[in-house]
Amino acid sequence: MDESAERDWRRFDLAEPTPEHALLVSTVREFTLREVEPQAAAHDRHERFNHALYRRAGELGLLGVTIPEAYGGAGLDALAAVLLYEGLAVSDPGFALSCLAHSILFAQNLAVNGSEKLRRHALPKAVSGEWIGGLCMTEPEVGTDVLAMRTRATRRGAHYRLDGAKTFITNGGIDEKTPGDVFIVYAATGERSISSFLVEKDMPGFKLGQKWSDKLGMRASGTFELLFDGVEVPLANRLGEEGEGALQMMRNLEIERLTLAALGLGIGRRSLRVMIEYANARHAFGAPLREHGQIQRHIAENFARWRAAQSLTCDTARRLDLEASGQRVDADAAKLVACQMAKAAADAAIQVLGGQGYMGENVVERLWRDSKLLEIGGGTLEAHHRNLSKDLCRDPARFF
Repeated sequence: MDESAERDWRRFDLAEPTPEHALLVSTVREFTLREVEPQAAAHDRHERFNHALYRRAGELGLLGVTIPEAYGGAGLDALAAVLLYEGLAVSDPGFALSCLAHSILFAQNLAVNGSEKLRRHALPKAVSGEWIGGLCMTEPEVGTDVLAMRTRATRRGAHYRLDGAKTFITNGGIDEKTPGDVFIVYAATGERSISSFLVEKDMPGFKLGQKWSDKLGMRASGTFELLFDGVEVPLANRLGEEGEGALQMMRNLEIERLTLAALGLGIGRRSLRVMIEYANARHAFGAPLREHGQIQRHIAENFARWRAAQSLTCDTARRLDLEASGQRVDADAAKLVACQMAKAAADAAIQVLGGQGYMGENVVERLWRDSKLLEIGGGTLEAHHRNLSKDLCRDPARFF
């Protein structure tokens, strides 16, 4: 390696490898500081989704960073998505979750798996923020075991009849009376056969069910039940061939899990910042808190965990092909590490702040509540344990 190549290699920044990534980080930081942070506590307290802020994110191009330019997006990579959601989650993980469900679970899914006609119909409206979308997978009696879903799509000529119910749907509604605009809905089309469909809110038989209120965390993100009573979905609204839904779901899970890991990175980053600022400012027993070994342990160990999670998540995102699968092991590992790190960091921040951290007026109390969802949504801890063990034991030579 010549001297210039070695110098360039040593200057490589895993989190911001290109000027485009650096510009995105700067844009998100400014948007978060000026517009996201001031509203976060109030929207969490009142369990309201900030639809106006969501549309503002669309104006700034933050709802389509991975969507091809042909449909109005930025055409960036998975690492750009990680940087975006980490930046938003520093201030408001709930708002970040709604943007993620729209941009990754709906729009990115459609960009990869939908027909050209569906992409041109829906993606420009999704990228601009005119529409808000989501993904419908979980059912009242079915969670991780997706092949057991009971919502059915029955072929009837040029249409499918869609019947069933989906629950815990992020962006299912903007408020209690207003549904989201468009969804990718997974439904059974045969015995152990899953297909996916694009469903719009104006289709007859589509109904907004209850809003799930009084949630532990992510309160700024709306969670709803959606009902499908004989919805006639045109054949053209099916994504791919019949029976390909499970494959599409698995393909999109890799970027979903990396971006959920990014929410954990944002929570961890903010928790560390809060505990360090407090340890510098507060004195006890005649010395700053930072001089006490118990506090030093919280800061040091949680920084090490955060830095490790950041490196794993960014490195996995850097190598991820958005249109293919192949990084399931690392994506599962990144989310497994990052989500547990986030909750531990928020918990440590509360411990460092003591009574102040326990009060609802302090951001770390909200971050602690928000962090729990990351151990459940997009794959439970137990699902990651199963996936990782299965893949590693099947082909250990590939990894070791």
